[in-house]
Amino acid sequence: MIPSIDQINERILLGAEGRARYIVALAGPPGAGKSFRSAWLARTLNERCPGSAAVVPMDGYHYDNAVLEPRGLLAVKGAPDTFDVEGLRQDLVRLKRADGDVAVPVFDRPLDLARAGGRVISKSHRILIVEGNYLLLDEGPWPALRRDFDLTLFLDVDDDVLEQRLIERWLGMGQDHAGAIAKARDKDMLNARLIKACSVSADIDWR
Repeated sequence: MIPSIDQINERILLGAEGRARYIVALAGPPGAGKSFRSAWLARTLNERCPGSAAVVPMDGYHYDNAVLEPRGLLAVKGAPDTFDVEGLRQDLVRLKRADGDVAVPVFDRPLDLARAGGRVISKSHRILIVEGNYLLLDEGPWPALRRDFDLTLFLDVDDDVLEQRLIERWLGMGQDHAGAIAKARDKDMLNARLIKACSVSADIDWR
């Protein structure tokens, strides 16, 4: 049975009761709707408990193009090894302590770069929705992140739907039709299949 937003909110609020900080990981392939769902979760939680929830996007931890290019990774930007996983892990440790403000980076998709200190998480944000592709990936350095997650969610969307969404995303960013198809199929969908095949099971599968 697919849980409703209200049921997920209830579980989060129950888990967060009496705790200074409760961290929810929302993972899934590119194009699954993580940004929309995480914002929706935060908004509905804040409607019930004003000012309690905030979103921390994993995309803010993209390495800059100036780092990726000399490493030969610019063409595969968005793959697991193009992120500063250790930087995200260190910030999760700081966020978990809930003892002061923590500035986190936010990715600017139109400009294709991360903005340092783009969002400030305050002590009043007791519930954090961390959203990103590889949060549950069971390879490389990614498993170390899971120790700080109190609840995990996974968005699973059929490949044909993902591909169409990703093509539309690239078109919206100015790619021509052939370029949009190539980027969706030859880059994003490779990452999507990796995420689906190599992520650990989440506490909640959310479609």
